Amino acid sequence: MLPFLVPQTIKPPSSPPHLLASASARSSPKLPLCSLPSNPSAADKNPQIQSLSQLGNLLQALQVLPLEPNPSQRTYELLILSCTARSSLSDAVRLHRHLSDDGSDQDPFLATKLINMYSQLGSVEDARKVFDETRQRTIYVWNALFRALTTAGEGLEVLHLYRQMNRTGTQSDRFTYTFVLKACVASENLIELLMKGKEIHAHILRHGYETQVHVMTTLVDMYAKFGRVAYADFVFDEMPVRNVVSWSAMIACYAKNGYPFEALELFWEMMLGENESFPNSVTMVSVLQACGALAALEQGKLVHAYILRKGLDSILPVMNSLVAMYGRCGKLEQGQRVFDQMKERDVVAWNSLISMYGIHGFGSKAIRVFEDMIDSGVSPSPISFVSVLGACSHAGHVEEGKILFSSMAKEHGIYPTAEHYACMVDLLGRANRLDEAAKIVQEMRIEPGPLVWGALLGSCRIHCNVDLAERASRRLFELEPTNAGNYVLLADIYARANMWREVNRVKKFLKARALQKVPGRSWIEVKRKIHSFMSVDEFNPHKEQLHALLFKLSTEMKEKGYVPQTNVVLYDLAEEDKERIVLGHSEKLAVAFGLINCNSGEVIRITKNLRLCEDCHLFTKLISKYAEKEILVRDVNRYHHFQNGECSCGDYW
Repeated sequence: MLPFLVPQTIKPPSSPPHLLASASARSSPKLPLCSLPSNPSAADKNPQIQSLSQLGNLLQALQVLPLEPNPSQRTYELLILSCTARSSLSDAVRLHRHLSDDGSDQDPFLATKLINMYSQLGSVEDARKVFDETRQRTIYVWNALFRALTTAGEGLEVLHLYRQMNRTGTQSDRFTYTFVLKACVASENLIELLMKGKEIHAHILRHGYETQVHVMTTLVDMYAKFGRVAYADFVFDEMPVRNVVSWSAMIACYAKNGYPFEALELFWEMMLGENESFPNSVTMVSVLQACGALAALEQGKLVHAYILRKGLDSILPVMNSLVAMYGRCGKLEQGQRVFDQMKERDVVAWNSLISMYGIHGFGSKAIRVFEDMIDSGVSPSPISFVSVLGACSHAGHVEEGKILFSSMAKEHGIYPTAEHYACMVDLLGRANRLDEAAKIVQEMRIEPGPLVWGALLGSCRIHCNVDLAERASRRLFELEPTNAGNYVLLADIYARANMWREVNRVKKFLKARALQKVPGRSWIEVKRKIHSFMSVDEFNPHKEQLHALLFKLSTEMKEKGYVPQTNVVLYDLAEEDKERIVLGHSEKLAVAFGLINCNSGEVIRITKNLRLCEDCHLFTKLISKYAEKEILVRDVNRYHHFQNGECSCGDYW
């Protein structure tokens, strides 16, 4: 048992399907260090050219170059490096011409340097030209081009060339595998490229590179980007040696793919295990993300202390993540304090602050922060507008949101993406201006995708608009045929309209497609331990105690006027059965656990993976009054701050 954590009820599978067995490792060939033929004499200009290049006098060096009949490999190397340092593409082309004239461009070492030079100068076309004109294509030349193309986002071209290289019989080395694995995630054609990544994984094992920590770490990262957590977990577990990059990659894989508990568990294993790897700034960003996802404030504070102790508080991404973590844990004043103490602030820092106020429903404050950012000289990014428009949506600031949306292109040169349109649809839909929301979808300058139609369907659920819901769901079923959430949402709308025949029809469709609803799940941190609850969890050791308390509270609150909102149940059952179902929702179980285990005066903090249902919202409001408890619940959309029988959302969520 690791400190500060308790076992999780759900764990990703520990191993993926069968992969090819590894073979014995082969050593990589060494880079040839041969020099071009030279004829040293009293008039030898190589030392002078080299000295000028090293001193940064590139123009003088290039003027002397024609006076030297036999430039050495070292001379050309220093000239290439000088061109890169000066970011001079014109001088680079001029130098390249010299190499071509005397045949030095056929030296594999210099060809590699030329490709790297053009890549860093942003001219992938020239880099490719060097490669195409090089007759002796060693693995180093191939790798140089792979690096250049991967950096430029030309992943598909890298994989195409990789197939060509294999046909020539050229043996890959650890750098080759690193570049081609990175190329697999450089395109949106995920299914095809995931298969290619698995194929490369097999090559790695077959040629004995599973002992290369850098290769295996890149493999973990590739699977993480495809969301294949089980594969990444398998690779990580099989690594004979791990470094800080390996640990960080796996922690990030968990944190970014919906496994924050596992991310924290692995972090503490890294901290307390018998290894020589210590977290760096990259590690801390992922760990803070996991703390925020679970609203694990106490663990977040421990991580903050470590950051201060190790002097990582001067690193901007770490501080940005701290602001976001405190915001997602409901500590707005602490998030603001961290922001105020930052010596440097970029647009990400401002976005974190805007989002922090937005998810808590403080729309006016979020708009003021957005305006302060512009006044400070920081230009908003597309994410800035997603954050501020989302804040307007949560607070019901319709007119302000429309003005901000209009200003994107007119004042800031940012054209709306699907995310921005989805924010506007959500803004108008929540305010029951569904006709305007539908008009936004109809007049979009880009094709509406799942985000936009999903926002419209969600708004239809709030206001039980069946006709528009059916229109939105038809498009969603075409765009996301395997997303069970869309079917469940439509069934929910039908249930609210007492259209039980249609509810059953949707359920049959789900069953026929073997699609399952995501189960409700909630987390609560008590005494630095994270506890997980599911709406249907027969194996929870606290089940009997929690259900008994909830039944007692429900009975007492009914006497005070509480009426269970059983319309959230998607089954045509007796009222008593519906009440039993809603009483077992995961957030109620977490609230009950907090009432039993939290100290007097301690805030109960809960995170939920789905939208808070109407009954849980009402129930928690009443609990906060009669139990005199302050309760914070963050659902998939926003924060709810319950106190004295009221919620910070004003019942608008």
